[in-house]
Amino acid sequence: MLPWAIEACDGKRKSTLVQANNEVNLDELTIADLQNKMKSGELTSRAITEHYLKKIDEFDKNGPSINSVIELNPDALTIADQLDKERSDNKIRGPLHGIPILIKDNIDSGDKMLTTAGSLALEGNHAPKDAFIISKLRESGAVLLGKTNLSEWANFRSSRSSSGWSSRGGQTKNPYDLQRNPCGSSSGSGAAVSSNFCAVAIGTETDGSIICPASINGVVGIKPTVGLWSRSGIIPISATTDTAGPMARTVTDAAILLGALSGVDEDDAITKLSGGKTSTDYSKYLDANGLQGKRIGIEKSYLKVHEAVDPLFQKAIEQLKSKGAEIVEVDFLKSMKGIDGDEFKVFQFEFKDGLNKYLKVAKGKVKSLKELIEFNKQNEPKAMPYFKQETLESSETKGSLDSKEYKDALKHILTVTRNGIDGMLKKEKLDAISGPSFGASWCTDLINGDHFSGYGFTGPAAIAGYPHITVPMGFVFGLPIGLSFFGTAYAEDELISIAFAYEQASKNRKPPLFKLSSV
Repeated sequence: MLPWAIEACDGKRKSTLVQANNEVNLDELTIADLQNKMKSGELTSRAITEHYLKKIDEFDKNGPSINSVIELNPDALTIADQLDKERSDNKIRGPLHGIPILIKDNIDSGDKMLTTAGSLALEGNHAPKDAFIISKLRESGAVLLGKTNLSEWANFRSSRSSSGWSSRGGQTKNPYDLQRNPCGSSSGSGAAVSSNFCAVAIGTETDGSIICPASINGVVGIKPTVGLWSRSGIIPISATTDTAGPMARTVTDAAILLGALSGVDEDDAITKLSGGKTSTDYSKYLDANGLQGKRIGIEKSYLKVHEAVDPLFQKAIEQLKSKGAEIVEVDFLKSMKGIDGDEFKVFQFEFKDGLNKYLKVAKGKVKSLKELIEFNKQNEPKAMPYFKQETLESSETKGSLDSKEYKDALKHILTVTRNGIDGMLKKEKLDAISGPSFGASWCTDLINGDHFSGYGFTGPAAIAGYPHITVPMGFVFGLPIGLSFFGTAYAEDELISIAFAYEQASKNRKPPLFKLSSV
């Protein structure tokens, strides 16, 4: 029986709730653990799926009400039964066979569930077919459990939005502190997998939307090289930086999901560049000695930022050294200054172009960005009760992708980030660049929006389209902090080896207690 306390911001106890005593406790079990239990006959995919559905009901929709799941798949148990039948016939598709997975609600699924990006304007949007990565997910034998809430339009609606809030799904909470934010835009995926509502989850990132919620919800997140996973069938922001990626409680589980969904998609041209550079099995790079002989560049400006985070970073550095890594202090972020404005400009141009193409064939209530803006105005009390849509409106003013303004901005940000990362790796003979992923979570503020701290390590790898992994580094006042590793294009194999070795040396993952802190 696990109690969790509900306290206010002033620390005063409001009430105490007690978790129901589930007959089966799957908390913190890995994909391998679940496979072993199915292999032995102790559990079936149906039993595992039923467990997660029950826990979502007890904790996500009731109890502490994390509100991370926006919709459950009505066919989940039927899928689980089919996969159990295949297992009984000795047909095992792979490591994901029978494993329940949640996906973000901006990814098409050709089933009874909607795909809305959290927007009321897309209610009724039943996708005609699966996104490429969802078809791969089904082929792998996973159980599509449901869809997760997100920051509406993947956090590309307003400059003062609250991460984890959508007009369709409401506000997702941080399971470590219910008054604090889960970060976004893959807030639901991060909170759900951390809360043990699924085995693994899928998020998406344009810049920070996998790494931040993974870091702040105390889980592992992998933002792959753009092109390793297909983007077709995913509601877009930026054709340059968008990618989906795995979110899991361990590096091992994230690596398993990463390989299962890789592949060339004829409907996403950039995946054709990945030929011969990716793997369908990243688990072979899980090496506890993966830090031996590696040179890790530590961002010098992050060594002294926050009095509570600094000791965690120093401890992580010592653990990296203890496993054989050589630490090199670098001033990497200095070379990245001056790109934020052009990054946002590129996103505005590409968002307008990509969203108009998606909405034109979608089955929602609007057929263009212009109609979306008007829909939100006409339905302001429900669609925009807290913050508005200035990002949508400014994007609508942009021209085509043939404009000089767009091309110049795109060239600038790609040149700076790719030359910066590759140049630093080459100059210092580094295997990866590292630093705290983000600071601690902030109190959710629907009126004023997010309050990020003095960290934010996602931009360079996101813009360059390079891989980035975050692993739990520790806790500040009970709030998770992640440690980042990123490198050059298609370096997932090396980064996974490094991240796994650090994870095994540190063992910082702790499950949330679903409480409000007194801090």
